Amino acid sequence: MAMNEDFDRMYRRAVRSAREFDRKHPPAVAASYDPRDRTIRVDFANGCAFLFPADLGQGLRGATDAQLARVELMPSGHGLHWEDLDADLWIPSLMAGVFGSRAWMAELGRRGGSVRTPAKARAARRNGLKGGRPKKSARKPVR
Repeated sequence: MAMNEDFDRMYRRAVRSAREFDRKHPPAVAASYDPRDRTIRVDFANGCAFLFPADLGQGLRGATDAQLARVELMPSGHGLHWEDLDADLWIPSLMAGVFGSRAWMAELGRRGGSVRTPAKARAARRNGLKGGRPKKSARKPVR
């Protein structure tokens, strides 16, 4: 008897928690892929939408348009799933700018920092004309 009461209490607590989570994070009602700009679009129950570049998502880089188009919404409305790619992404994390695991985010940072753009090349040339990067000076110990 006590086990049933414990279960009922835990179940009611879980239902309350899920409702509170849904109030803070409206569930998604649709997800789609746009091959023109390789973006994933997520539409929410409150009428808002969120887009992100597919190649940022862990497990999605290098996927074909056909694979990306087979995005599925998880039943909770808080996750995206690609069966062919064995990839799952949590929508609240995507909206916070987290596109995968800690290691994946570190890799994105490394790649982003090493990108060569015309603007970066111009800035490097300007700095070179000024004598380059300032030398590190020996600091005197503070007493």
